Amino acid sequence: MLRLQALRPGTFLFLCRQASKGGKPIDSDTLLRLEDGYKELVASDSKSLLKKHLKKDLFEKLKKKTTASFNSSLLDCIQTGLSNHDSAVGIVAPEPEAYKTFAEIFDPIIEDFHKGFKKTDKHPECCFGKCNDFANLDPDNKYILSTRVRCGRSVKNFPFISCLSENAFAKLEAMISGALNTMSGSYKGSYLPLSGIEKSVQQKLIDEHFLFRDCDRFLKTSGAKRFWPAARGIYFNEARNFVVWVNEEDHLRIISMEKGGDIGKVYERMIGGVEALEKHLDFSRDERLGYLTFCPTNLGSTIRASVHIKLPNLSDNPKEFWKLMDKYNLQRRGTRGEHTKVEDGVYDISNKRRVGLTEYEAVKEMYDGIRALIDAENKIFK
Repeated sequence: MLRLQALRPGTFLFLCRQASKGGKPIDSDTLLRLEDGYKELVASDSKSLLKKHLKKDLFEKLKKKTTASFNSSLLDCIQTGLSNHDSAVGIVAPEPEAYKTFAEIFDPIIEDFHKGFKKTDKHPECCFGKCNDFANLDPDNKYILSTRVRCGRSVKNFPFISCLSENAFAKLEAMISGALNTMSGSYKGSYLPLSGIEKSVQQKLIDEHFLFRDCDRFLKTSGAKRFWPAARGIYFNEARNFVVWVNEEDHLRIISMEKGGDIGKVYERMIGGVEALEKHLDFSRDERLGYLTFCPTNLGSTIRASVHIKLPNLSDNPKEFWKLMDKYNLQRRGTRGEHTKVEDGVYDISNKRRVGLTEYEAVKEMYDGIRALIDAENKIFK
């Protein structure tokens, strides 16, 4: 039996693909690796949504399918889950068409993660709502260290990051950096290519929670780190409270941030940045799923509104903490984001659902949840 080293990034299916009129038959080597990886997943103690929903009959139905556009296979979608049995989700989309070709596995995972968005449901039209509905949750700065609101975007007519050729990477970066360099007013800033940043500067940006890293094994095994660090970069405005990540996981991660708990102000800044970029870039959007992204956890509104927060009383009462997290559909991460540890008692807490609700509703879900956590911290355990 082939072990998981056969599933490491760079060993298969990460070659540049050219669009074709129809998906090519899957080759025997790829099929063998797919079947072997699936057997190991089934035998594992994985709690991933991939294992939960990819039953044997469905696997047999999908294993030989490929997309018509870039010849992506099921292996391209699930290799990260096969390589990492501790994945929570375990599936990505190498290109927009994958969501349709492999809908029978994507749809139940989307429904499960986003709390009931069924395959018959349709994501609502974009609606940012009123930012002034979100007052500062922590004006005395007792709990919230910082606030961040971000969204993901993919540029139309390009596959997602694991399916991009080296030339396509370069072309995409040029398009995005060109659009960023048109930003004006409070958004005016500069674009720094990752390949040109000195190591010491790069580490400082990482330590300050501005810059992404290449050490995430879940992204590596999904193919998202191909040609690293080429065609990646970061854009800062002069105040450093508006940042855009280029080709990290999605083509763009548009981020607004600042110290404290003024969620409305941070959200408003993000909206302005998105609207400015939309004048120069055409983003991928599906009628049913909303804005399309590499990972199905980020589809739809793509909004992730989060705070860095200290809640010592709730931390000592994990049962109550998790009860509130579940009640308000919140997601808890380590201090430096997904797949990191909690440092000095600082949690990264955000809304979990992104599909089936508007941008405004996604932020409100997070806002109401953080307010409930602070109320519990103040009242329940005094």
